[in-house]
Amino acid sequence: MTHLQHLFLRRATGAAALALAVTLGGSLPGQAAAETLKLGNEGTYPPFSMVDAKGELTGFEVDLARAMCARMKVECEFTVMDFKALIPSMLQGKFDVLVSQVSPTPERIAKLEFSMPVVYNPQAFVMRKGVVTTFSKEALAGKGIRLAMQRGGAGIPYINKHFDGVFKHVYYDNPDQMRLDMLAGRLEGVFGAKINWTRELMDTPQGKDYELVGGDHWIGDPAIPPEKRGSSWVMRKGETALLGRVDTALNALIDDCTFTELRKKYLNVAILVREEACAAKTN
Repeated sequence: MTHLQHLFLRRATGAAALALAVTLGGSLPGQAAAETLKLGNEGTYPPFSMVDAKGELTGFEVDLARAMCARMKVECEFTVMDFKALIPSMLQGKFDVLVSQVSPTPERIAKLEFSMPVVYNPQAFVMRKGVVTTFSKEALAGKGIRLAMQRGGAGIPYINKHFDGVFKHVYYDNPDQMRLDMLAGRLEGVFGAKINWTRELMDTPQGKDYELVGGDHWIGDPAIPPEKRGSSWVMRKGETALLGRVDTALNALIDDCTFTELRKKYLNVAILVREEACAAKTN
């Protein structure tokens, strides 16, 4: 407590002094300060995270993170920035947990702790209709297809490995920028998260001129068995105690169907196999 706060308190008595101590940021005798968990999120990944018309951070992952903090009995504090900056910023200690879905590539697994998966959201190609008739590396080569990808995303090394020399790469900070350029005719295609692009483009009137081609693509570690695949939240390597608390809270939210109730506010399809047990329990 500052000198000025002590001065004010010396002039107050009884209940008034106690109330003033709390107002000025102090705590009552024996009262522990609430733990604050600092969370990082990109805020431009609907329906998982976005900023609404009131300027408030919302979305499924944001709601889930707040529910997780409530189960952990901690206060949540969000930091929002472009996805490409999230992992470096967390490694620098600017926040504790990255709560925007991260694909578990071998390179990331080596330097990060991964929570249990929070969503299975494979990557897909969204193309303007008529651009692709046969989907194969050979058929796509030489067409000059301008393909959008997100800076810092695991889709970039995947494309470099499996479709080397096929596309003209165009990099963006977030999907909103990609969608605007797609609709303006400055791109022929996007390689991005299937759930997001289906909801934000394909299922809208603007999506009538586009199609999903080439099937689903798992960009995480190929050694992970199909039944265990999914994107997760991450924290710094060695934060095993925090990882255990996060996983305990997430498992509880799934088991009591809170996860599914939150998901249904934003998506009408299950995003984890474990949600099947809640199908008949939630409206």
